[in-house]
Amino acid sequence: MKNYILGSLMAVSLIACKEEIKKETVTVTYHKTQKVDTIDTYFGTEVADPYRWLEDDRSKETMAWVKSQNEVTFGYLDNIPFREELKERLSSLWNYEKVSAPFKEGEYTYFYKNDGLQNQSVIYRYKTGEDPSTATIFIDPNTFSEDGTISLGGGVSFSEDGKLGAYSISEGGSDWRKVLVMNTETKEIIEDTLMDIKFSGLSWKANEGFYYSSYDKPKGSELSAKTDQHKLYYHKLGTPQSSDELIFGGTAAQKHRYVGGYVTEDNRYLLVSASVSTSGNKLFIKDLTKPGSKFVTILDHTDSDTGLLDNDGSTLFLVTNLNAPNRKIVKVDASNPTPENWVDLIPETENVLSPSTGGGYIFTEYMVDAVSKVLQYDYDGNLVREITLPGVGSAGGFGTKKEETELYYSFTNYTTPNSIYKYNIEKGTSELYRKPEIDFNPENYESKQVFYTSKDGTKVPMIITHKKGLELNGKNPTILYGYGGFNISITPSFSIPNAVWMEQGGIYAVPNLRGGGEYGKEWHKAGTKMKKQNVFDDFIAAAEYLIENKYTSSDYLAIRGGSNGGLLVGATMTQRPDLMKVALPAVGVMDMLRYHTFTAGAGWAYDYGTSEDSKEMFEYLKGYSPVHNVVAGTEYPATLVTTADHDDRVVPAHSFKYIAELQEKQAGPNPVLIRIETDAGHGAGTPVTKTIEQFADIFGFTLYNMGYEVLPEKVNEGVKQ
Repeated sequence: MKNYILGSLMAVSLIACKEEIKKETVTVTYHKTQKVDTIDTYFGTEVADPYRWLEDDRSKETMAWVKSQNEVTFGYLDNIPFREELKERLSSLWNYEKVSAPFKEGEYTYFYKNDGLQNQSVIYRYKTGEDPSTATIFIDPNTFSEDGTISLGGGVSFSEDGKLGAYSISEGGSDWRKVLVMNTETKEIIEDTLMDIKFSGLSWKANEGFYYSSYDKPKGSELSAKTDQHKLYYHKLGTPQSSDELIFGGTAAQKHRYVGGYVTEDNRYLLVSASVSTSGNKLFIKDLTKPGSKFVTILDHTDSDTGLLDNDGSTLFLVTNLNAPNRKIVKVDASNPTPENWVDLIPETENVLSPSTGGGYIFTEYMVDAVSKVLQYDYDGNLVREITLPGVGSAGGFGTKKEETELYYSFTNYTTPNSIYKYNIEKGTSELYRKPEIDFNPENYESKQVFYTSKDGTKVPMIITHKKGLELNGKNPTILYGYGGFNISITPSFSIPNAVWMEQGGIYAVPNLRGGGEYGKEWHKAGTKMKKQNVFDDFIAAAEYLIENKYTSSDYLAIRGGSNGGLLVGATMTQRPDLMKVALPAVGVMDMLRYHTFTAGAGWAYDYGTSEDSKEMFEYLKGYSPVHNVVAGTEYPATLVTTADHDDRVVPAHSFKYIAELQEKQAGPNPVLIRIETDAGHGAGTPVTKTIEQFADIFGFTLYNMGYEVLPEKVNEGVKQ
């Protein structure tokens, strides 16, 4: 990489005014990003990539660019008069005790708790059978670093007897993790730290050791190498990591991008799932009770997502969408486990299935138009009962060990903070276990599910949430949030930032776009590859519905999404810049021609396709790629791109290149800025303090560019702007 010298600065005057509101001229000085003459050729078509140098996010030039961009952005944000008020309200509302459902391991019962504003939640425990008030701290991630940027990379995985625990830590939000092993009685770290582990669970084999997955780690600023062969290892306690046994992934035949290993609860079988993308997997099984046993193939193709739900001796219970797009549960003997021997246990229904097990029963959670319905079955496939839930929303956590007689599940929706319920497995009765005490009254708000029509006639559901009695006058500040990809379902859940937004009279609307998993495999496939435009059309139609029905108007509409949702926002705002006032793409996939050359990106090809697949696929991707569709002379909405300098999942180069294009070509008065979090990653493990600051900036930017000089809540109270 050459040492490109960054260019000079240019001043742009931005005048933001509305009919009712007069604001002073705000001057923003953009950083003029240096251009290079890089040109790529795809199937005979030349494509310029003038900001290629920003892909090296560790170079001195890029770091200087990041510093300059942040100076511009925070200089602008500092002028927002109610930014601190938003931060104070977010901090105040965030400051309530949050406690997870308890779970038992060995002699102890564990739970997570956050006192309110702690950067990371703390794991507590007490002796099972004793008063929970005797609980003491087991692991406090807030002690890992002074600024909260080192976090738990996931939960703790316990050995069979609960006397040992393995857990991973993430530094600066990185997906590369370190794994530590602890004596749970003394809380002492008993082994050397395992290094460079990525996209991995930790699954114990009795009390002897555990399985984990990783890649050969790239070196330096290298982005793309060695991320296409995930490998499963076995770490035997008392041995160095260098002697860990390679279990799967070491040969060309076993080359897959994602490999995971899981040991059954009875320690009899090791299951290995292997896939080349984020959808569809092969499945293999190995009998751990027989020394020298080989892997037996359950599935040797990636036409479905199939996994082990449980086993009863040699009988395997599998959940699959093979020839069942909404998933079903089948059973088969481990000695001959291929699909022709499968027997349906719980057949497919018209709703998407997400099952779990506990106490000797199967719990089937179904999504009915993106909200939960839960049924309880026995292991012969007989329906025991439908579980009565506390309301309409999202329920989860119906899982525990076979010997337990009760389990704990959570319930939430857009107006109800996450509450925990205790369920008697035999009697089928629920009782409230823990409800948070929060300065927010759900009774003052309402959610309504509507169905609107997308461009091609498809009916799409959307949940709209706001204060009761809200006047539909087309002037309500509205955030339209979407994702639409990777078979991920967006179901109702409570969010402190969204609660603060709605307190201001804001509307929060969430459509369940194609590409997600809300209606099964076919709904997902309808938003992938050469059908990706369906997702953007669904999102655009959602915005049009809100405007047509006077919930809001283009002057008061913001669109928001992260990661694949960041791509959604980027594509939508370049296709329909007239539709919204504000765009908020977060950690987005913005360069669709090169995304697969970056770390982790190649695994997304199932959803996106790649520019190397065919001329047709290249042209399709280029047709919506946000980086390649910013047109000079176009007035784009006020845009605040958010990313992090240590994001190694959706590398920040996507956002860097996109904002450089916007700043060069923006024709109108709306600001186009980027907020780059330093020492942070894709989002998981972000400290509470940083999260609060981010949302204060996002909401402040949004409302300010909708014309507000004081918070809408105060306007409603009669305070003049």
